[in-house]
Amino acid sequence: MEANIIVDSCVDFNEDTENISRVPFRIIIDEEEIVDENTDILELIRKMKKSRTQIKTACAPPEDFINKMKVHANNFIVTISSQLSGSYNSAMVAVETIKEKFPEMFVHIFDSKTAAAGETLITIKVKQLIEENLNTHEIIEQAEKYISKLNTLFILDSLDNLAKNGRISNFKATLANIMNIVPIMGEDGEGRIVLKEKVRGKRKAFSRLVDMLDEYNIDFENTVLGITHVNCLEKAERLRDDIKARYNFKDIKIFSPAGLSSVYAYDGGIVIAF
Repeated sequence: MEANIIVDSCVDFNEDTENISRVPFRIIIDEEEIVDENTDILELIRKMKKSRTQIKTACAPPEDFINKMKVHANNFIVTISSQLSGSYNSAMVAVETIKEKFPEMFVHIFDSKTAAAGETLITIKVKQLIEENLNTHEIIEQAEKYISKLNTLFILDSLDNLAKNGRISNFKATLANIMNIVPIMGEDGEGRIVLKEKVRGKRKAFSRLVDMLDEYNIDFENTVLGITHVNCLEKAERLRDDIKARYNFKDIKIFSPAGLSSVYAYDGGIVIAF
């Protein structure tokens, strides 16, 4: 079927995600609102490091989704986890609104239940299913099955931004930095962020991250693994090579971050999904 894919700006970048319609988040730093569209990531990181106030994000209003939807008769929308943002709800309001005027329009919204590399892999999956000329029911069924099996893990280079945004206390962030404790974070299957493990030392944390893949029930030869990096391509490439040396994944894709991924993974952060 001929269909359009619309995503919010927590989908990251590589050749697979070019020419996809994006609805941008807003990032607010020191009262400056940045529309997450062609964001200069290095400049964004500089502003985040300079700021001493909470960095806020806001999902796009329904009107932004409507403007993208009304161009096409058939649309699939992929959003960041509904547990992390109001983007999914904003898209839902947009669909209800536009269908009052265009009841014949087809729209389906996928709650990715993840973010960054995970949401990006889901977007690529939906794109592939459309290119295979499957009907809408088959696309929805196969994409939802893919979402239900997808896992996401991430390691942050610093906890400072989480503390600044009130996700953890300043004391915990400082203590973790002093003791060189590196948390390995993930999702709980419903799109909420949870702590998986705490490891002392960054090198050990990444080694443990590679080991953890062996604890999941992965059909390696038919599974694509995605890596989003925030300003640390060499680290992502080393991780890719370490994973390839251990596991026979179908493919490993490296993504450059959108602005929203950069806000939460921060400078040096790595997110993997599989």
